[in-house]
Amino acid sequence: MQNSEPGPSPGAAPPSCGPTRGRGRPRAFDRDAALTQAMHVFWRKGFAATAISELTAAMGIGSPSLYAAFGSKEGLYTEALRHYRERYGAHVWGNFDAAPTARAAVESLLMDTAAALTQVCAPEAPRGCMVTLSAVGGEGHADLGACVRAARALGFERVVARLSRAAAEGEFGAAVDLPALARFVMTVQGGMSLQARDGASRAELEAVARLTMAGWDARVVA
Repeated sequence: MQNSEPGPSPGAAPPSCGPTRGRGRPRAFDRDAALTQAMHVFWRKGFAATAISELTAAMGIGSPSLYAAFGSKEGLYTEALRHYRERYGAHVWGNFDAAPTARAAVESLLMDTAAALTQVCAPEAPRGCMVTLSAVGGEGHADLGACVRAARALGFERVVARLSRAAAEGEFGAAVDLPALARFVMTVQGGMSLQARDGASRAELEAVARLTMAGWDARVVA
C-alpha cells in the first residue's frame, strides 16, 4: 500500500493535491466521518465511475453540503487521497521506518502490506491499495493523475533513501543498483495490491513476501 503516502513520507505532492478549503457557514455534519465514507466509495469504484449521488448517499449529506465543504468532486477526491494516506500509512510504513536494517525494513514493508491489503487493519475497508489501484490519470483527469503519481513516487523515494543509507553503512555491496532494487520492491508491493483486490488471502500474500526476501538473500550480498 503505497505510502505515503501514510505516516508522512519525504517528498511533496503537487500544489493541486493539497486539502480543499470549505466555503460558507460551518457545516453540521461530521466532516471526518463523511470523508471516510467518500474515501471508501472512491477506493472501491474509482473516480470516474463514482456519481455524486453515490457520494452524498454514503456521506449522509446533500450535494450543496458536499460542494460547500470540498468545492467539487475533484476536491473531494484529493482530500480522500490525503485522508487515505494519513489513516492507513502507518500500518504499512511504521515497522519499515523502525527496522534496524534495509532487509528487515523491506521484509516488514511487504509483510505489513499483506496484512493491510487484506483488511486486517480495517475490516470495513475495500481490499487493495487506493493509490496503487487508482486509474484516474487515464480517465482524462490530468491533475488528479499527477496527485496519484506523486503519491506512488513517495513510496519509491522512501525505499531508495533506506537502501542508500544501508549501502553507506555497508549492509550490501556498492555494485547493487539501488534504484532498480527499490523499483523491484515497489513492483512486488503493487502486484500484491492487485492480487488482494482479486481475492488473494493474507497468507498467500505473505508467501509472496517470503519468496521476495529469499530472492533478496540470493542476490543482495555484502
